[in-house]
Amino acid sequence: MAGFDKRVANYEQALAGLADGMTIAVGGFGLCGIPENLIGQVRRMGVKELTVVSNNCGVDGFGLGLLLENRQIRKVVASYVGENAEFERQVLEREIEVVLTPQGTLAEKIRAGGAGIPAFFTAAGYGTPVGEGKEVREFKGRQYILEEAITADYALVKGWRADWTGNIVYRHTAQNFNSVVATAARITAVEVEEIVEPGSLDADHIHTPGIYVDRLIQGRFEKRIEKRTVRAV
Repeated sequence: MAGFDKRVANYEQALAGLADGMTIAVGGFGLCGIPENLIGQVRRMGVKELTVVSNNCGVDGFGLGLLLENRQIRKVVASYVGENAEFERQVLEREIEVVLTPQGTLAEKIRAGGAGIPAFFTAAGYGTPVGEGKEVREFKGRQYILEEAITADYALVKGWRADWTGNIVYRHTAQNFNSVVATAARITAVEVEEIVEPGSLDADHIHTPGIYVDRLIQGRFEKRIEKRTVRAV
């Protein structure tokens, strides 16, 4: 990796420096647009006591569920527990800390972190357990709670196409949390399906500018479907 060339040769280089106790922000929604190979590398590294910021925590045996099974996660900040039996078990047994956050609030907390905004007020969660212990202010007759922004040590991002300077294009709904996560970390590692020459991407279609990207790798993806429903024959 030299100058504006963000490409790395392997997944070890993509996550070099990740250590115990760090915070990782992970893109994806359900299993759509998850950085599955970067997550696999976190598992292989065996780092422990991680704080994971993500919309959800994968499913049993795939995605972030692999890190749960390997007891690598200490705390999860998420909006959805999902259909992950091991996640549910660890929560009920108090083996893991979970901070449930309204989905829009979670997205804005990450976006604010990337924009350098330390905190913001939102009505979401006021009067519920989400708002307990948080500062409350009234604006135009409505109550709002103060939410602090989120930043991470590493962001794990899944894109569709990129040029080797790190400009990223996501495919349809697979953009989800990836675009905000990419802006909010000290080191952003992105895996994509295809890397092209600079200038090959339409500038109007770039979702994440290369300035946010530190490490870029091309991978192969399983792209599981979280729940497949078919008509009985």
